[in-house]
Amino acid sequence: MKRFILPVLAAAALSLSGCASLFAPPVNPGDTEQQVVARLGQPTAVYPDGNTHLLEYAAGAFGQYSYMARIGPDGRLISYQQVWTMENFRSIKVDQATKNDVLRLVGRPTEVTRYARIPFEAWNYGFKESGVWNSQMTVYFDAQGIVRKVENGPDPRFDDSRMRF
Repeated sequence: MKRFILPVLAAAALSLSGCASLFAPPVNPGDTEQQVVARLGQPTAVYPDGNTHLLEYAAGAFGQYSYMARIGPDGRLISYQQVWTMENFRSIKVDQATKNDVLRLVGRPTEVTRYARIPFEAWNYGFKESGVWNSQMTVYFDAQGIVRKVENGPDPRFDDSRMRF
């Protein structure tokens, strides 16, 4: 019995230590870029944006949230926010926005699809719409990299009807 208790206690302590970082306070405006990276880790991408730059902390393959840290010209954090929101997706300008514009606004997609019959490339973003629904926003680009269509629908990754045998 004693051999059982020690490993269980060690596993519980290790599990709880992971919770401490999960619920830790986010980075704060005014933090230096070095403090942000020390707290959040290396960004998945860095995008220049005028005299500031964005550190992207992208979701994994099944993630539904993606974050951007905006660093000012003084090297300090201006803002840190979740960017996969309806407000951000709605602000993508059809027939005007480029791939770089979309990357700076919502970051990299969870999936990229290229179509053989039509000259479009689709960027799929699986996200929690209104914090509730498993949705997928798809941004379609033409061969020149200009947004031609933005479409919202249910996220097929979470569609139970597709997983039945």
